[in-house]
Amino acid sequence: MQLTVELSLYPFNTNYKTLIKDFIRELNTRDGLNVQTTATSTMIHGEFGLVMDTLKDLFAWSYETHGREVFVAKFIPGHELE
Repeated sequence: MQLTVELSLYPFNTNYKTLIKDFIRELNTRDGLNVQTTATSTMIHGEFGLVMDTLKDLFAWSYETHGREVFVAKFIPGHELE
């Protein structure tokens, strides 16, 4: 099954832009995903297991690297990015 996730990140840090860019840069190193970033969110599309495993790994990496932050996500099964 294909999955699209719309993800927004809200770090509890005054240097929030750098932290958001770090997360997006790390996300873009992952093979097999279609990633589209806008001013307010990032859309991640791919095979369900790959998307979920990637998010699990990157959430842990981000919390360990940057500390406390909030992620807001919409999960849209079967939705294709344009």
